[in-house]
Amino acid sequence: MNDRILSLLGICKRAGKLITGADTTIDSIRKSKAKLVIFANDFSKSSKKSVQTAADECNVKTLTMNRSKEEIGFALGKICGVMTTEDKGFADKLEQLIENESGGELYDKI
Repeated sequence: MNDRILSLLGICKRAGKLITGADTTIDSIRKSKAKLVIFANDFSKSSKKSVQTAADECNVKTLTMNRSKEEIGFALGKICGVMTTEDKGFADKLEQLIENESGGELYDKI
């Protein structure tokens, strides 16, 4: 796999520091464990709103990466549209890679 973002997400998952799914992501945010929330570009807007609200309330940064749920699923072995990392090092590197890919331009919040 040549995709650095998806490769890093796979490493993060194997390290046990990646939480996938809307409900578990919200739970991680509310327990102050989440360091960065990442959305797939085709994640449903209605589900995104509840996760985004929780992240905003707890001051957790959110990013949307230019990958579909299917692409993420191929890398992680599980289709998911939202995930969070509970490790600062992984969060910092993922944020850097996603922002560099988008030209420093972050995707819109809801």
